Amino acid sequence: MEWTFQPDRPIYAQLVEQIQLGIVSGRYPAGSRLPSVRELAAEASVNPNTMQKALAELERSGLLHTQRTSGRFITEDQEMIETVRNNLAYEQIHKFLENMRKLGFDPAETMALMEKAAKEEY
Repeated sequence: MEWTFQPDRPIYAQLVEQIQLGIVSGRYPAGSRLPSVRELAAEASVNPNTMQKALAELERSGLLHTQRTSGRFITEDQEMIETVRNNLAYEQIHKFLENMRKLGFDPAETMALMEKAAKEEY
């Protein structure tokens, strides 16, 4: 997994988002064991305490759970994973629409451009 960080936001929050993305995209399948804190921290080039904070946040949300002595596992709750997926998509759409608004496009113009781009893409 390629880890990228923006300087204007806390690293742990970006780790949460990137791990969520890994879960909803299937990189970390439902029910699978997540690599250890140290492994993930080394992979992301971050402090293990920062990774621990991110994983604790994901546990609080219910996306991860810990099995004593076995490690952390991804939830098997497909509905929760789909909810997270939809929330991440909604955030991206909202950011996109805000950027289009800043460029001076109204919603109808934005939709027309999206339809055109989608036809070119597929």
